[in-house]
Amino acid sequence: MTDAVENAGTVQPATGAARGVTSVSDEVVEKIAGAAARAVPGVADLGGDVARFFNNILDKVGLDEVGDARRGVSADVKGNAAVINVVLVIDAGHVVVDVTEAVRVAVIEAVEKYGLTVTQVNVTVDDIELNQPGPAAV
Repeated sequence: MTDAVENAGTVQPATGAARGVTSVSDEVVEKIAGAAARAVPGVADLGGDVARFFNNILDKVGLDEVGDARRGVSADVKGNAAVINVVLVIDAGHVVVDVTEAVRVAVIEAVEKYGLTVTQVNVTVDDIELNQPGPAAV
């Protein structure tokens, strides 16, 4: 008996593309990239002056988690490709080029683990954190 006759009347499973489309929102990529950037040594904070100002206000009224996950990061996702922009504050004493390159690598690795392709990571250093905690008083 031929294969066609044996399988007559059976429905072959459709491929993924035939069953629907999967999309990933900009917000998801922004959260992933933000977490990766914050973990890089030398990154004091994310976001520009205005974003950090409003975050401080939210902190004072007890809404300290609002907007933190995506602050300082924007993403433009088209299909499975993403362009990511990161605005950060660098800790004093760190080499800007070293920190920004480490952020770029960390963001790319983190986002690409989710099956997306990162085509660009643009990093802007908006400020420097000079208030480093000193050694504990004895």
